[in-house]
Amino acid sequence: MKQYLLYLLVIVATFSACKKEDDPIFPKSPDERLNDTLNKYQQTLTGAPYGWKVLIYPAGIPHSVFSFYCRFNDSNRVAMFSDFDAASSITLKESSYRLKALQQPSLLFDTYSYIHVLSDPDGGVNGGANGQGLGSDFEFALNGMSGDTILLTGRFNKSKAYLIKATQQEQKDYYNLKRNRAFENITKFLTYFKRISVGSSQYEIKVNIYAHTITFSWKDANGVLQSMEVGFYFTATGVAFSPAFTDGVNTITGLENIVWNENTQTLKGTDFTIAGFAKPLVVDSTAARRWWQQGLDQEYWISPDGFHDNGVDDAYQISQLPDFYFMGYWPAFSGINGTPDFQGIVTLPPGAGQSQLSYGLAFSKPAFAADGRINFTFLDAYGNLPEDPTPLVSTLRKMTDAAGFYLVQTGPNAYDMVSAKDGKAWITWFR
Repeated sequence: MKQYLLYLLVIVATFSACKKEDDPIFPKSPDERLNDTLNKYQQTLTGAPYGWKVLIYPAGIPHSVFSFYCRFNDSNRVAMFSDFDAASSITLKESSYRLKALQQPSLLFDTYSYIHVLSDPDGGVNGGANGQGLGSDFEFALNGMSGDTILLTGRFNKSKAYLIKATQQEQKDYYNLKRNRAFENITKFLTYFKRISVGSSQYEIKVNIYAHTITFSWKDANGVLQSMEVGFYFTATGVAFSPAFTDGVNTITGLENIVWNENTQTLKGTDFTIAGFAKPLVVDSTAARRWWQQGLDQEYWISPDGFHDNGVDDAYQISQLPDFYFMGYWPAFSGINGTPDFQGIVTLPPGAGQSQLSYGLAFSKPAFAADGRINFTFLDAYGNLPEDPTPLVSTLRKMTDAAGFYLVQTGPNAYDMVSAKDGKAWITWFR
């Protein structure tokens, strides 16, 4: 009898345990919970009284950031401004959006909008690579909220984005078309080197106005060159940095009340001045030798349009030479007796199956000065020169300037060669 009771208790306990496991943990099904989440996001998006400030960090450009203003309504329409360019800063554009349950709740901008511009595969639209654009997104997974901020991640390229509830003043500034884009005049500086003075500190800056990045370079307490790249976006008074720049002494969150003075070639604002210089703040004394040796190792360097000089791209019109394809520089060129350096013009005649090195200028091996400068000495011209060799002659005159050049490495396979005379002429070499 006792044994029978024991079996009965075991059976009852087993069925009780099964019943507990079958009890639903949540009172609603997964689909119902997901729809509730989407409805909450819908209410949040449309319920922001002054709309949203949106920051997108394209995955294809490290440190880059672009800002938008968005106002969502219950009819799945969104009106927006963008800081991509001057026109989108002051032109309100409406498109559609959807909240959809994909692998997780997602916000989709499903008709072409300013947000799509960053990921447009036509590089001519946004300055990015053809087929990729800036590597941004227009479909975003919703990763939750933190205070007044919604966190998002691009579904395709994994770009980071934030929707931040706009203030009443921010909304007024957008609708009153109040954007200060004076910082864009950084492209009008005649000198390659630019420095920003903040209090007693100076930093050399290199700005990519299209990618919305700015690189600060400075000497630390030991005289060692340091650098930091941050993104920037346009505001009602100037630009904001994201993240803020800091060197451990100064922290700069942005530049306010920016004014461009073309006569003095300066940008000024609250507590800062940006001016042009003929010489880098810190000279990379080994860059010139690295450039020459790297060119030798990889055979040659390419320049698609020659020298920029005194504010003019392709100032000597090298690209206007007949059948011009590109200009190259061959260190220790084996195609000429004595293997001098050779700056040659590669041509591609219409209908030709392949390009060819047609003519150019031979130089002796460059002289490398202790202060980082490089100097070139002309030897002779080779090949059949064009009927009008003026672009080549002008290029030769600049190459052999006695002041020489500073080399600035801008990437693993890219250098800018900048005139040491006044910093107003430079040529880009890459592979």
